[in-house]
Amino acid sequence: MNKTEHHKKAVIKALEKSLGIVSTACKSADVGRTQFYHWYKTDIEFKKQVQEIENIALDFAESHLHKLIQDGNPSATIFYLKTKGKKRGYIERQEVEVLEKKPLTWMDEVVKKEGRTRTTLVD
Repeated sequence: MNKTEHHKKAVIKALEKSLGIVSTACKSADVGRTQFYHWYKTDIEFKKQVQEIENIALDFAESHLHKLIQDGNPSATIFYLKTKGKKRGYIERQEVEVLEKKPLTWMDEVVKKEGRTRTTLVD
C-alpha cells in the first residue's frame, strides 16, 4: 500500500469515529481538507466510502430523533412532521391572497406614474 492509500484509509477510519465530520477526521489523520476534497472529487471508491459513512451518521441522528419522539419531545415530533410529513400536509408556508386580479400591464402604469423608465422583454 502506497503512502496516499494509507492516508486515505486513515481518513476513512477517522471519519467513522467522528461520524462524518470532515475537519475532525482530517485533523486526526493529519490530512488537509483540500487534499480530502481532491480525493473526494477524483477517487470514485473514496467518495463511495465517504458517502456510506455520511449515511451511517444520518441513520444515527435519525435513530436519536425517533428516541426523542418516543420520549414525547414535542419539538422532535414537530421537526419530524415538517420534514418527513410534507406529503401529508405538515408544512409551513405563506399564502398570499390576491384580492384584485389585474393583468401585468398595470405595472407599466405604476412605473410611468413614478417617473421611472422600464425595460420590457418581449419573446
